[in-house]
This record gives sequence, structure tokens and C-alpha cells, in this order.
Amino acid sequence: MKVTQAGAALFAAGAIAAPSNTKPVKASPRQASGACASAVTLDASTNVFQNYKLHPNSFYRDEVNKAVEAITDASLKESAAKVADVGSFLWLDTIENIGKFDPAVADLPCENILGLVIYDLPGRDCAAKASNGELKVGELDRYKTEYIDPIVEKLKANPNSAFALLIEPDSLPNLVTNADLTTCQESKTGYEEGVAYALKSLDLPNVVMYIDAGHGGWLGWDDNLKPGAEELAKVYKNAGSPKQVRGFATNIAGWNAWDESPGEFSDASDAKYNSCQNEKIYVQKFGDALKTAGHPNHAIVDTGRNAVTGLREEWGNWCNVNGAGFGVRPTADTGDELADAFVWGKPGGESDGTSDESATRYDSFCGKPDAYKPSPEAGQWNQAYFEMLLKNANPAF
Repeated sequence: MKVTQAGAALFAAGAIAAPSNTKPVKASPRQASGACASAVTLDASTNVFQNYKLHPNSFYRDEVNKAVEAITDASLKESAAKVADVGSFLWLDTIENIGKFDPAVADLPCENILGLVIYDLPGRDCAAKASNGELKVGELDRYKTEYIDPIVEKLKANPNSAFALLIEPDSLPNLVTNADLTTCQESKTGYEEGVAYALKSLDLPNVVMYIDAGHGGWLGWDDNLKPGAEELAKVYKNAGSPKQVRGFATNIAGWNAWDESPGEFSDASDAKYNSCQNEKIYVQKFGDALKTAGHPNHAIVDTGRNAVTGLREEWGNWCNVNGAGFGVRPTADTGDELADAFVWGKPGGESDGTSDESATRYDSFCGKPDAYKPSPEAGQWNQAYFEMLLKNANPAF
């Protein structure tokens, strides 16, 4: 992420998401019982969210149901139970967690689309500590054969179901704004080749893809818009311009408001260098830059935890923001032609990173004054944080 005009971002864009501690259920590929009667063909030149509802996947539902059991307040308990019915993306963030696919698709009805996050590049989150991945720099062959290829196999085994894929959060944005970091320099080849391989391999009729593009406080800086769009476009073209790529994803696991005006950081001393003071402006400006660069330019925007603003000290504070609340539920009714849908990308209640300074994966951003404490390791459930998100939800449950 990039916070200031002058300096390169040296903070962890990547801990926005992390491996879930939910153990996958291993199963052989099979067609979902609630699937459509015939093969699904998604037209990526259109907004598929107008015809499909984002599926409330079974893993987040189970996490929420367990959270409900731990709540003693009757009124809060009733509200919490409703969160289980909200559609959200399922993170296939390790090779092992590909095992979550089959049980997640087993109850997928024809009218729903299953959101999947593809997130396991070698040297993942090169500017972060809290959610570094399992594959090391140089293990691109493993990424292809042990991660992407098995996912492709499962998608092909379920031709009668619809899937929306969010491709590799943080990866390409990090190459734009954190190019001075040795870790990102070392990851560059793997990121670009890996994302291109994923886009080309996952280009299936029943799939629509969105490539992660950070948010308005990251690639939205005036100096970042053009190089950010060109980076995405380069990888997209290297993949052969796959027809099932619809555009880009913004604010994934983020906190930015959709259309707050003036923006949350409009009074900052460097605000004049960033005209994207909310995600609506960012979608338009970055979308225009993508179109110029030759890349599809429609977006999905994460509103899962952005109900409350004015909580962060600066744009780049990404970790377990204290005082946050659940935002607008997934919908295709965005009021903006370029914004296909508001989605819940990050499962609200799962930690962004640990606040334990002695932990190996501790990132200083999880210890900042505006970060919730105590917080467990990235991806682990934080009951108190979930209840806070629920109490601060807007609209309320």
C-alpha cells in the first residue's frame, strides 16, 4: 500500500488476508447436488452478479454459528445468527485448503455463485509478515502443479456451477509500490508469471475473474494510477487476455468507504496527491486507467468491514482496525456502472494478524494504536472482534 506521495510503502499490504484455521474436508471432485441442470456459461462482458447471488459458503457459516453459541446476550445472539446467511468469499489460501472446495460447492444452488480467493503465490505478501504464504520464492512450479492445476481440475469437475474468482490479493500492487524492497524484487518474476498462469489456466466458461488492485489509498495515489494499471494489463496480456477476466477487485479486507465525501483522509497534508479519496472515485479513475492500458475495467468492492470511518491514523493501517463494523451486504445494486457488486471478501471475525510482539509472524501494524488488541494469528477467529463488527454494523443486523 502507499500512504504518502514521497515515500515508498514499507508496510504490510498482505496481512489483509491470511490462511484460515478451519480444517478442510478432503473429498474427491464431484458435481454439486444443488447445481444447475446444464453447464453454466458466464458472459464476462456482463455483470454476472445481476443474475447470481454471492453464496454464503459453509466454512464461514460454521465459524459464525460457533460464534453465536458463545454469545449470551439474547438480542446480540439473534443478530449474530443472521451473519451466517451473508455471502462471502472462501479463501483457498494454501494447498491443503483446496480441500475446502468440495464441501463448499456441495450445497451451492444454481442461483448462487461461489466466491473463491486464489491466494498462494511464491513469496506471498512480500511487504508483510502476518500472512506470508507457504511457498518460497522460486517455487513457481509448485504453485502451478500443486495449487493452480488442482483448482482447475475441481472447477472443470463442476461445470454446472458458477464461480467468481478473486485473483491473488496484494501481489501486483506490491510490485508497483514496494519495488524498493528486496523481498518484492525477489518475488517479481514469480508474481507476474504465477498470476499469468492462473489467469490462463482458470479461464473456464463457468468462471468470472477479478484481479486484485489494492484500494484507493494504495494505487489510488496520482503517481500510482498509471503504473498500477499498466502492471495489471501487462500480466493480463501475458496470459493471452483471457476472456473470463471481468476486471479488478478493490478494498479486499480493507476499510475504505465507498462514497464518503469529503474522504476519510481529505484533510491530510498529502491529500492533494491522492484524488481517490473514496473507493467510488478509485473505481472510476483506476478503471479509466485500465481501459487505456487495455485491461477489462469493471470492479467488485469489499464492503465487509467498512461501516465505520475515521478510525485509522493513516491510509495504510490495515490490521484489525479497532471500532470497525460490518458494512453493506453483498449486492449488485451499487449505483455505479463500473462497480459490478459490493461483496464480502474478508470473513469478518477472522484476524488480520497477531498483536503478540513475540510471535514470529508479528507485524508492527498489528501493534499500532488503532489496531484491536489482543488479536490472534492471522486467519484465526477473534470472538470479541466479531461481536464488535456486529454491534457497529451499518446497516444493522
